[in-house]
Amino acid sequence: MNWQNSSEGNRKRGVPEGLWVRCPGCQATIFRKEAQRLLGTCPECGYHWAITAQERIAQMLDEGTFEEWDSELVAADPLNFCDRKPYKERLKNDRSTTGLKDAAVTGCGRIRARKVAFGVTDSRFIMGSMGSVVGEKLTRAVERAQEQKLPLIIVSGSGGGARMHEGILSLMQMAKTSAALARFHEAGGLFISVLTNPTMGGVAASFASLGDVVFAEPKALVGFAGPRTIMATIKIELPQGFQTSEFLLEHGFIDRIVKRQHLKSEIARAIDYCAK
Repeated sequence: MNWQNSSEGNRKRGVPEGLWVRCPGCQATIFRKEAQRLLGTCPECGYHWAITAQERIAQMLDEGTFEEWDSELVAADPLNFCDRKPYKERLKNDRSTTGLKDAAVTGCGRIRARKVAFGVTDSRFIMGSMGSVVGEKLTRAVERAQEQKLPLIIVSGSGGGARMHEGILSLMQMAKTSAALARFHEAGGLFISVLTNPTMGGVAASFASLGDVVFAEPKALVGFAGPRTIMATIKIELPQGFQTSEFLLEHGFIDRIVKRQHLKSEIARAIDYCAK
């Protein structure tokens, strides 16, 4: 998990490194194992840490049931893009540090014994941005869910929107995933979208907002342009809590805020209530 160690600086002798973590929400010093027991949330204030795609799969799907789809897909570099470093090097570094081929993992598994198609994006891989591989994997997952008549669950943790390194090939994934979901809806499929911190940019403007049921974790940042970008460009003071899941629930954008510990059970319940 992406947790900051509170053991930075002076450490007492005899205290193992990494035993405690500091909560970014309330700044309390938390026993790491207690936070892990609560699936990466703070026992004091309920702050939800970012977790990896692998951890999300382990938390949400029944043990041993996940079968990955399209794991062989990897991104190309059609523009020979280079900013601070070449795109190829950026891909190589993130594959090494995350253990992922790209920012999305898809497959099928079971949630409380209910078979589902499942996808998750991981913000550690180029901020979870939606390049051609992410869009293709999610689109194929939607199409397989339609063919196999499975409920579809996608957990979004993408703070990067469309991936500029791939230009229009990245931008078109918004339309491609949205079109696949429209066909899935017309065929009577159930799509449950789960928004986590952050869900931004082209992801929020496409598939993440199109769920038949939309859940969000507490205090998740959800929107198109982030608060700092809005302030820097149009100089508007934003409402308190703007773009948080609580603000969006109040304004009818999402259906329910669900704590991580209850998410698996709530999804299973929604499948039973809403299955078409």
